[in-house]
Amino acid sequence: MVRASLIALTLVTTAGLAHAQDNCPNRGQLDTQYCDANNDLVADTPTDPSKLKDPSALVFAYSPVENPAVYQIVWQPFMDYLGPCTGKKIVFFPVQNNAAQIEAMRSGRLHISGFATGVVGFGVNLAGAVPFAVIGSEKGVSGYKLIALVKADSPYQKLTDLKGKKVAHTAPSSNSGNLAPRVFFPEQGLKPDDDYKVLMSGGHDKSVLGVASGDYDMAPVASDVYDRMVARGAVKGDQFRVIWESETFPTSSWSLPHDLKPELAKKIAQCFYDYKWNDALKNEYKGEDRFLPMTYKETWRPIREVAEKSGTPYNKAAYDAQTKREAEAEAKKAAEAAAKAAQPAAPAKP
Repeated sequence: MVRASLIALTLVTTAGLAHAQDNCPNRGQLDTQYCDANNDLVADTPTDPSKLKDPSALVFAYSPVENPAVYQIVWQPFMDYLGPCTGKKIVFFPVQNNAAQIEAMRSGRLHISGFATGVVGFGVNLAGAVPFAVIGSEKGVSGYKLIALVKADSPYQKLTDLKGKKVAHTAPSSNSGNLAPRVFFPEQGLKPDDDYKVLMSGGHDKSVLGVASGDYDMAPVASDVYDRMVARGAVKGDQFRVIWESETFPTSSWSLPHDLKPELAKKIAQCFYDYKWNDALKNEYKGEDRFLPMTYKETWRPIREVAEKSGTPYNKAAYDAQTKREAEAEAKKAAEAAAKAAQPAAPAKP
C-alpha cells in the first residue's frame, strides 16, 4: 500500500512540473504546483475560479496512529454533526498509513484530514494541505510529550541503559515516534542507529503493545496516544514506566485542501470552531473540549525545527526516503507474519 502511494505521488509530482505556477513570486519548500505569494508557508488558494473545488461529499480521515476503526467510532458523532453544518455528505476514509493519507489529499480524494504531528509538514508541502484547527481547551492548544516507555519490571532506569537493546520507533515520518528521538536522545547519551538498531513498529499503539509483550525493550511514543490506550483499557498503566520525557509539542492538526472554494473552506472551519464536544470525544481526549484556530507558520514552528535538526526537512527527497523505509518495514513485517503463519502447528499434548 505504501509503495503504491509512493508511485502515485511520484507520478503526480512529475506531472505537476508541467503545470508549475511560473509566475509564482515565492514557493519556499512547497511542491512546484503550489505557490506561496503571501509567505504564510502554505499553498495559496488558486486565483482561477475554474480550479476551485466544491465536492458534493466531503471525505474525512484521521491520522493512522492507531487502528482506523477505533477512531471512526470516536469521530462518528462529530461527522454526523458536520454533515448538516456544511450541507455536505461526510464519508469516513480509513487510511492505513501516512503515505496514503498524503496522496489522497494531493489527488483531491481527501477533504478534511487530521494529520499526525510529524506528517503535517509533508501534507502542507507535498499535498497542498492548509492546517486550520487543533484540539485544545480553555487553557489553549493541547499538546503531548515524547516519552521513552519501558516495562515496569525492566532494569532500565535511563536512556543510556538501552544501548544494544531492542528499541522500536513507530514510522519514519512520525515526530515523537522517530524524528524527535533522533534529535533529543543523543543529548541524553543514546544515539539511534549507532547505540541501537532502529526497529519500526508501524504505529504508536503497536510500539506500546510491543513493550508490554516484551518484543521491545523501549519505545519512544506520543504521550497522548499512550494515555488514551490506558484510559480505554487497551493496556494497564502499571505495566510501564516512563524513563524520559520531552517538552510539550502541539498535537495533530486538521487540514483542508488549498483549492476548496473559499466559502466552503470557511464554512468547514467555522463548523469545527463552533462544535460543542460530545462525551465520546471528551473521554478520548482527556482535558480537551474544543477545536481552536491555528496557523502552520506559527503553531507548527517547533515541529519544523525538529524536522530540520533531525535532517528530515519536509521536502520531496526526505518524504521519498522515509516512505521507502516505511515500505521496507511493512514488507519485512508481512514476510515475518507469513513465515510465522506457515509454521506447522505444535502437536497436541497427549
